[in-house]
Order: sequence, then structure tokens, then C-alpha cells
Amino acid sequence: MASRAPRPERSSSTGAPALPRLGLRGTLLFLWRQLTSMQTALVLLLLLAIAAVPGSLYPQRSVNPTLTDQFLAENGTWGKVLDALGFFDVFSSPWFSAIYLLLFISLIGCVIPRLILLVRQLRARPPRTPRRLERFAGHTRVDAGPAEDADEVLARAHALLRRRRYRTLVQEEKGGGSVGAERGYLREAGNLLFHVALLGVLVGVAMGHLTQYRGQITVVEGDGFSNSLARYDSFRSGPWFDRSELPDFRFTLDDFRATYDTSPTEHEFGQPRMFEADVAVTEPGRDPYARTIRVNQPLTVEGSTMYLLGNGYAPVVTLTDPEGNVAAQGPVITVPRDSMYTSMMVLKAPDARPEQMALVGIFMPTAEIDEQGPHSRFPDLIDPQLAMSVYTGDLGLDGGTPQNVYSIDVSTLTPMTDADGQPALLRMAPGETATLPDGSTVSFDGIKRYAAFDVKHDPFQTFTLVMALLAVLGLMGSLFIPRRRVWVRVRREGDRTIAEVAGLARSEDHQVDAAVAALARQLAADDAPAHDSSEASGGARSE
Repeated sequence: MASRAPRPERSSSTGAPALPRLGLRGTLLFLWRQLTSMQTALVLLLLLAIAAVPGSLYPQRSVNPTLTDQFLAENGTWGKVLDALGFFDVFSSPWFSAIYLLLFISLIGCVIPRLILLVRQLRARPPRTPRRLERFAGHTRVDAGPAEDADEVLARAHALLRRRRYRTLVQEEKGGGSVGAERGYLREAGNLLFHVALLGVLVGVAMGHLTQYRGQITVVEGDGFSNSLARYDSFRSGPWFDRSELPDFRFTLDDFRATYDTSPTEHEFGQPRMFEADVAVTEPGRDPYARTIRVNQPLTVEGSTMYLLGNGYAPVVTLTDPEGNVAAQGPVITVPRDSMYTSMMVLKAPDARPEQMALVGIFMPTAEIDEQGPHSRFPDLIDPQLAMSVYTGDLGLDGGTPQNVYSIDVSTLTPMTDADGQPALLRMAPGETATLPDGSTVSFDGIKRYAAFDVKHDPFQTFTLVMALLAVLGLMGSLFIPRRRVWVRVRREGDRTIAEVAGLARSEDHQVDAAVAALARQLAADDAPAHDSSEASGGARSE
């Protein structure tokens, strides 16, 4: 007597069936199956794309720390909240890393079972010919010739299918034979290639993060840069990068050029049209050579890529103390605060006597001072001027605390005043010299331009690019390669040979009827036109 399956127990209080408990093992297995499902992988991929959006909306410390500090200073509490949530270090934040890791695990869980299934399908024989072909798409019966040609028709059908890259299986049947054929395995292979390549992209990005370095530098025209830690304005490297192995190269910024739109329309006027930096590069074992770096046209040197990140003006200012000693001198890098390059300038003179001194002001390429205050009307050098205030006191440079070279806290300093007790204000054009109330002098000697560069070294960049291209190739294969089955049955009926052809689309395939009809026409005898069966229009199109 056959044993019966156990029935679920019923609750004594409600009479409802009591479901068995999953237990720890069952719960973990359920969670694993949910994580490794294709739907979960797609959701995680979408979440990863959404999580990357703040990285393009907000300045990132790893790319431009100065702009990040400026954003924080301008946005107060809101900036602090975003900073606490990791919006300025998106790609190294815990929440982005969690999504990244879950997607990695999910893809592995998706790919391995499907890879095993594909291998089994490739090793398996094509499907046997069904008994009733009239149920399938494009079913057609044609007169293929005299009865004695049945074996020849079957061989011709087999050859035609092989020529069209079908895997075939020939079967002997009563009164004739049949050929079962299938193709389109590359569709699933393309799908797997897409997922494996996507895993490769994740691995490349992760390994690149661990082994890369990235730094920002600012170079004034005529000055040079040597690739060492001390020369970087900011520098960050992956945990596996050895900072003692920085590539040995150097370059000099010979010239920087910029052009701006002069059309009268409000939205176009003053917009940049071209930035170019001419550099002279020196590498070990090579003669010095010249290159021009443009936006989106970086320079690759010693395994590192150098991008043109920003630019600005560097007025050449000389400050002397009352005794005639030079207290500070040189190009002063200014920080633009609008699209017209109205720029903040800070010149610190810790060696000034009898007190330390600082010049704080605004540089204007095309100066205008009105009710809005000092500002520039155009980003190019048409009427360059400096508007400055002078402060004295302890600059705090001897306390050992790092300070931003481009800003200063004037609340602890004393503004220098004139004979009337008013703050000393300077407005200068290139070539002018002003004498301060204490006998110090300030001279505006000229203007240079500077360029800011982002230097990045990522040894897995090429690998990641190749994986991305393979992912696109696999996606195209999974979308455009149809998978279909075709069967041909050849039988002797009286003194004639009848060929019966039908197909089945294993995926979205609108050409299966046409493929079946074309094959039937090639099998039909020249003196016997083909005719479709009445079931052809109602044949199955998907399995």
C-alpha cells in the first residue's frame, strides 16, 4: 500500500494549518536564493547607478578638495549633514561599498548556476522531433519528389540546417526519418558574457581603488612640477599602493591659453571655448618632449594620466617692509569665485617687520566696482586690477597647525589704517606701486596664469575598459541573437515523398515563420508547389 504524504497539522485554536518552521538553515537558504536571483541583481545594479549620482552632483575630496571645502563653507549645516552622510566621498562610503559588495555576490550567485546549465545544454543532444509538428509555428507540408528520393531529401535537409549553423540530430522513423535542429546558444552565452564582464568591471574598479593613487597640483606658467609627495597640493592613494614607488617624471608649464565667447547673448557671453596648456615633459630614458593638454585630452606619462582640471590667474605682487626688505614676493594663486574669474587673493608675509602682514583682496581680469562691489565683467585680461586690504598681526603660521594657503581668518588680525583712521584700501593696475601708511610698499608687477592638474594612476584602467566593452558585446548578443528549434520530417506517402517542416522560437523571434517557409521551399520538388497546412497560423511561438 502506497504511503501518504503527511498532512499539515492544524492549529487547535483556529483550525488553520500550521506551516513548518524554516529554521536557521532554511532562512539562510531563502535569503541566499533571494540575493542571487536575477531580479535582485537588476535592483542592485539600479541602486548602484542611483548611489553614484551624488558623486557627480557634489564635489569629491579625492578629485577637488579645495572645491569641497568651499562648498562646505558656503552651505553651513546642510554641508555638514551631507559630509556626515559621505556625499563628498561617495565611492568610498560604507553605503556605496555595501551595494557594491552585494551586487558582486549576487552576480556570482547568478552566473555560476547558469554557466553550469549552459555547459550541460552544449553537451546535450538536440531535441527529438515531436510527434505532431502541426502544433508548432510555420508548420508546412511540401511535396519533395518521388518516393525513392526520401533518403536524399532527408540528407539535403540535414545539410541545409548544418549550413545555417544548427546543431542537428537525425532520427530514423517508420516510413522515413526526421531531423531535429537547434541554434542560438550564443544568446545565452552572450547573456553570461555580459554578467561575467560586469563582474570583471566590478573587480577592475575595486582593484583599481586599492592600487591607484590620485593627486592634485597647481602650476604657474614658467614653473615646473616633479612627481613627489611634497609637490602635491593633495594626495590620496589606495591601501595597496607603495608611495615610495611614485613614477619618476617632471614637467614645466610653458604656456596656458584660454578663449572665451564674446557674443552678446546673456547665456553665452564669457563662456569658455578653449583651454590649452603647453608643457615640456622629461621622463627617464627619453629626450624631453613637448605636449599640449586640453580638456578631455589628458597626457599619459609613466603609467599616470594627467588631466587639465582648472585654471586661474596669479598676479605677481611684491611686498616690502619699511626697511626696504622683501617680505613676500611671487605669483599669488587666486581662487575664482564666479564664471567671470572674480578671484580671491591672499598673500601672507610672516617675515614682515615689525609685524607679520597679510594682503587680502580681489583680483578682477576686467575690473568694475559698483554697488555690487568689486567684480569682473569678463574673464579675459582686458582691464586687470587688484583691490586689497592690509592686515597686521600674528598669522598663526608658527603654531604647527596646517592652514589653507588660499584663505586666512582676518578676525584675529588688525586692519592697517591711514592717517584718518580709515582702513587702508588699495586699488592697483599692473605696473603700479603703492606705499602703505607704515612705510611698506606693495607693487603689482604683472600677471601670470596657472593651471590645476589631476594626476591619476590606475593600473586596472585598461582591464576595466576591456570588461566594459565585453559587457556591451555580450548584451548585444543576448538581445539580437534568436534561439530557435526547427524540425523536418520526411515520409513516403504513396509514390511521393512528403517533407513536413515546423519551428519553435525559444525567445522573441519574429522570423521563425519565414525561416521555416524558406527551408520548405528549398526542400520542395520543382514540379510540386509548396502548400501550408491549416494549423500554420496557430502554431506555438514560444516554449
